[in-house]
Amino acid sequence: MRVFITGAGGQVGHELVAAFSDHEVIAVNRTMLDVGDRDAVLAAVAATDADVIVHAAAWTAVDACESDRNRAHRDNTEATWHIAEAARANGARVVYFSTDYVFDGEKRDPYVETDQPNPQTVYGRSKLRGELALDPTDTIVRISWVCGRHGHNMVKTILRLAAEHDTLRFVDDQRGHPTFAADAARMAERLVSDRRAGTFHVTNQGAVSWFEFAQEVMRAAGLDSSRVQPIATTDLDPPRPAPRPKNSVLENAALRTAGIPLLPDFREPLARLVHELLAS
Repeated sequence: MRVFITGAGGQVGHELVAAFSDHEVIAVNRTMLDVGDRDAVLAAVAATDADVIVHAAAWTAVDACESDRNRAHRDNTEATWHIAEAARANGARVVYFSTDYVFDGEKRDPYVETDQPNPQTVYGRSKLRGELALDPTDTIVRISWVCGRHGHNMVKTILRLAAEHDTLRFVDDQRGHPTFAADAARMAERLVSDRRAGTFHVTNQGAVSWFEFAQEVMRAAGLDSSRVQPIATTDLDPPRPAPRPKNSVLENAALRTAGIPLLPDFREPLARLVHELLAS
């Protein structure tokens, strides 16, 4: 297949290029293609004659989105509509990376793909509106708490803080499934190869709070996990501009129904990632 990948410079994008290496890949980052520019998107996709567009480009700065709604709408919503229009004009399918932020986080149980979205942030609303651009033949991949070798993420933050401070404080009232970018990218490739359409929650297994996740990072690094202390979201100083979902746990129900093996427990890729980061 000829696969056109947007956001190739990001955490997930880097891994998508590797995951699709057995196919013909055309990968663009934000300096190569402004996905918010409709004419540029239509021209770029038409020139590649792609079979599949894997759309990972997004503005994921959740707090910054709150103060710049126009950019969030342009980079997340309008960009996805441009991608969808280009795909339809060229007979291509779309794989769109979305987020746990499409939910309000108030559900007690894990969220399944058929749950009603109710985003509480500008970022979440912009990503959900992107989902609405897609056809039933396209694929939506929702991920959460993304970590990987590239870009900024919580694993790197925790390791940096551990080197600078004796005590680390992380919230214990927000829970989710960490998603490791390389694992998510490989699952996206499988969904494309299997021609799976619809919405899929793609996360590593193991629900934890950020406090518990920070402890796991410390253990993986051979550090004392008791240095991590819990704190309530309401006690964060300064408070975060964008409200965080209390429950971001995404149940991989669609993958289970399809008989596709789930991604491994997050501790497995976490151990590998921490080893790589400490060795670099």
